[in-house]
Amino acid sequence: MKKYEEYLGIGIAGNFALHLAQAGELEDFKNIITQDEAAPKGIFPFYLPCKKESKSSRPHEVLFTYPLSSQKITLPAKNLRVQIEPEVGLLCELSYTNGQITAVTPKYFAAYNDCSIRISGAKKISDKKNWGANSKGIAPTLLKIDSFCEGGIMDNFSICSFLRRENKLHTYGENVELNGYSYFYDKLTKWIQNQLNTQEDFGPLENIKAYINRCNNPTNAIISIGATRYTSYGEKTFLQKGDEIFVVLYNHKRYSLQNIMDTIHDNNYTKEQMSILAQRVE
Repeated sequence: MKKYEEYLGIGIAGNFALHLAQAGELEDFKNIITQDEAAPKGIFPFYLPCKKESKSSRPHEVLFTYPLSSQKITLPAKNLRVQIEPEVGLLCELSYTNGQITAVTPKYFAAYNDCSIRISGAKKISDKKNWGANSKGIAPTLLKIDSFCEGGIMDNFSICSFLRRENKLHTYGENVELNGYSYFYDKLTKWIQNQLNTQEDFGPLENIKAYINRCNNPTNAIISIGATRYTSYGEKTFLQKGDEIFVVLYNHKRYSLQNIMDTIHDNNYTKEQMSILAQRVE
């Protein structure tokens, strides 16, 4: 699954209340000042669609490795703790004028797994985000966005996530409506545009614009907009080989949470008004 090889891959940290605390990452952002208390903490790269040509230490070489899969997660070679991060992935068009990003336009959305390593002392967020092939997940079903604003299709969608271990299905992330994101719709896209143009190399953050320019200003991007809160099970459970991961976006006016669980039990991942990411851990 390399259909997004030419897409810039970036993610947003801290766009859902309490997630950073659950993930043990609040300390990483203690010196990051945001424009308001609810604002996300910053943007990190997880995939750069070009080749590394300089000998500088940043960006790390692994960020040029395509990490997306719709079928599996391959655990790191080292024995590290890894968690699902259930998210919405936006497929966006990026517009530029003189090297500055002038618009971020979401076209599609899909279930997304910003799978992450849990290690203390990482210098940058991206150090925990891409460890090679099959370290991220995006659902094969994309849902078209009619308008990325209140009153549009995404008003009717929720996100939930599960882990199946030894044939038992566990709720991993909370079942929440997409409008539960701290920044969403126009507020989010304006923030992303500004952050991409102005974010500096400071603390756990990197100068994303320099990376974008180095990749000749990609016009398409996959943007993961932040992980939801964990259930008590998800907060303390790390991935093992043989686990099955499910991240689901669904129309909550059409389906109940029980409908989603039944769909997973039936291995039926192609229903209308759903985007289901199902990955096996290897």
